[in-house]
Amino acid sequence: MANLIEQAKQNADALLQQAYLDAAKAGELPEGAVLSGTVEIPKDVQNGDFAANHAMVCARSLHMAPRKIAEALAAHSRLEDSFFSSVSVAGPGFINFRLSDRWYGAVLHAIREEGMDYGHVDDGQGRTVNVEFVSANPTGPMHLGNARGGVLGDALASVLSFAGWKVSREFYVNDAGNQIEKFATSIDARYQQLLLGDQAPAFPEDGYHGEDIVELAKAFLEEEGDGWLSKPVSERHAAMADFGLKRNIPRMEADLLRYGVKYDRWFFESELHESGFVKETVDRLTELGFTYEKDGALWLRTAEILGSKMLAEGKSEEAIAKLDLKDDVLRRSNGFYTYFAADIAYHRNKLEVRGFDKAINIWGADHHGHIARLKGAMDALDLDGEHRLDIVLMQLVKLMRDGEPVTMSKRSGKAIALSDLLDEVPVDAARYFFNSRPESPVEFDLDLAVRQDSENPVYYVQYAHARICTLIAALAAQGHRPEDGAADASLLTTPEERELIKQLAALPEEIRQAARDYDPSRMNRYVTELATRFHKFYTVCRIKDAEEGVLEARLALCDSVRRVLEIALGIIGVSAPEKM
Repeated sequence: MANLIEQAKQNADALLQQAYLDAAKAGELPEGAVLSGTVEIPKDVQNGDFAANHAMVCARSLHMAPRKIAEALAAHSRLEDSFFSSVSVAGPGFINFRLSDRWYGAVLHAIREEGMDYGHVDDGQGRTVNVEFVSANPTGPMHLGNARGGVLGDALASVLSFAGWKVSREFYVNDAGNQIEKFATSIDARYQQLLLGDQAPAFPEDGYHGEDIVELAKAFLEEEGDGWLSKPVSERHAAMADFGLKRNIPRMEADLLRYGVKYDRWFFESELHESGFVKETVDRLTELGFTYEKDGALWLRTAEILGSKMLAEGKSEEAIAKLDLKDDVLRRSNGFYTYFAADIAYHRNKLEVRGFDKAINIWGADHHGHIARLKGAMDALDLDGEHRLDIVLMQLVKLMRDGEPVTMSKRSGKAIALSDLLDEVPVDAARYFFNSRPESPVEFDLDLAVRQDSENPVYYVQYAHARICTLIAALAAQGHRPEDGAADASLLTTPEERELIKQLAALPEEIRQAARDYDPSRMNRYVTELATRFHKFYTVCRIKDAEEGVLEARLALCDSVRRVLEIALGIIGVSAPEKM
């Protein structure tokens, strides 16, 4: 797949390598040196579209002033059949390259030939990655934090897929442990209140107080009747937990589908316990010498595992001691395994049993302290947690209306649920707004999200796509179609046209960097800049009444922008409407 920006950098470097050999042969530069340096896009493109620092990097080894080296390299650069029309020297020794018509034409040709595959890169080389995200507690409705995690995980999975990874999206269902017992206890308490009224036991203070629990208790009573009061508590709670989960999990799945998120697998924590895999994993850690018993419980030597790793990284024993590292319980004195034990088993399942090359989790920022412990446990199991397990932490969401925070749902009087949000704002707006930098808090402006003007960033970008579709349809009625011929890039010479093509060329590199940094929000910034450059081009450059040849070239350029907008918006799960 074409990455024309990367190809231009490689082309410039290759030209300089050959120029050095020619200059050395001519006696203008010392022979026998290794020419090195980088080629980058400068912030100021007045002097050139790409700038190389080879002359400055190699000044010491060549024992010459950087400016003299740069002048020799520029003089011997053979630009014929390259992507460049000129080369010059600026400042202390920067070598600047100006792009040629050939490069601009290659960008439009790549988009035309690759179609909806344009933008793909092969950094992943077909390796497998499991992206686990949302994984909300199935004891209640999903809230705004889950909404943010949903789009960040889904968009990251798409970015990784475009970057050459084989991606599996996964939801981890915590259907075992203390929270499920609390869930069952809460339903039971409401069930007894419905049947016994004032005679019912007091509702537990640490129970789930939401209206959704009341609704589940009513549904259980309606379907199962009042006979469960006489049955043993353990049997009643098991039935109520099963009843509640069988209703909540499909609702979660439906909400996420409405939000545009579809998983390859819903993995249930109960599978790990029922199969004995949690026990087997804890036994493995014991065999490896990483556990000990104390007060009837089984503990993981977390402090020793992390401390040894820090020592190997060069930290002093004194510095490590100040961290006051703690060990973790794996099995309680009552024989039940902890959530941490199940989490270790789950990630062992990902990396060892299912064999993913890498596992990525999207977590809330409050889980920060859990990262090193889990990675350390993977290292203890010889699964290279440091390199094969990555955690993306996301900050909180603040919902705003009329400049004021919104903390409660009008409908339920509780925290805003995902379903409440999607009743109020379009899915496209929700996904676009939430797909911001994971490490930054989000202020979600409800008023802005529903505005239909250029102040709304998602509307601004979608309008650019719709505007192009309208233009293409109008020109098609006059007999002009972008697919009828390739664009003649030599006719696209205005600054607005050239800057627009450069932005089109940037998509593969943006995808590569978004995948590298686990930052799908780069796609938001990319499409916004592409829309801005298109609107500027559309204002300055005539299309419908342009002279022959120029009209066809500009129409092809518009069609390339349309296609790339659709691709990039699709990566973040936002639609590209043809009319608005």
